[in-house]
Amino acid sequence: MNFKEKGFIVKKFTGLLVVGVSALVLSGCGGGSSSYNDGLTTLFLVDEYDNSYGGIPYICDSMSTWSQTAPNGEFSFYPGENCEFDFTGYNGLYGDEFDDIIRIVDYTYDGKGDIPYECELFGVGTTYSDGSFDYDYDDACVFYL
Repeated sequence: MNFKEKGFIVKKFTGLLVVGVSALVLSGCGGGSSSYNDGLTTLFLVDEYDNSYGGIPYICDSMSTWSQTAPNGEFSFYPGENCEFDFTGYNGLYGDEFDDIIRIVDYTYDGKGDIPYECELFGVGTTYSDGSFDYDYDDACVFYL
């Protein structure tokens, strides 16, 4: 093999290598991540003054154990899941001077209205436009998110 033929083979190999590496790099662009949190939606539990309700126990369909809302009231779920919240220690009776108004909001504190839910003691309903809802003292409620 002469020098000219060797140069041609090196150029061809280099070209194929560049094409192969480019294909690998570009196939990673725009693709979805495979992290555990893909597709999760995050909302928050707050009071009527936007103060957080952290530490409220909850469990969603995809979870194997109970968790608690983060100190900022954050909880995450997959769209279409049912999530149960345990409001033991909270008084949801509106009109009582010691009522605990809980609202479901997004990160901009916009209320999430029209979420269907069912509480053990209160019954069924949907969240109001500000994200608040009715529940009884020490109630547990399932939200159909």
